[in-house]
Amino acid sequence: MKNPYKEKPWFKFLSNKYVWVLLAFLTWMLFLDNYSYFEHRFLNKQIDELEENAAYYQGEIKKDEENIKQLKNPEQIEKYAREKYYMKKDSEDIYIIEFEGDTVQKK
Repeated sequence: MKNPYKEKPWFKFLSNKYVWVLLAFLTWMLFLDNYSYFEHRFLNKQIDELEENAAYYQGEIKKDEENIKQLKNPEQIEKYAREKYYMKKDSEDIYIIEFEGDTVQKK
């Protein structure tokens, strides 16, 4: 009895052993290997996030370096201490004014 599928082009294609080896290789490389396509995509996303973080922190470092340069001046140190820590001279009084929208309401 003759197989009716043997003369079909797709049967000849799928019965080829090289096609099966190629399919096995592609499946292995895409899904199962440690260096698979999906693993590379995941790692590339992590690299992109880390590069964005590095750029952000480089910008923050530049801002801090600028602040440090300004704080070498005694007048800037006094201004910073007054604004951040509410420090004052002995002969001064400090009044802190808070507006309604500036404070967080406690529940």
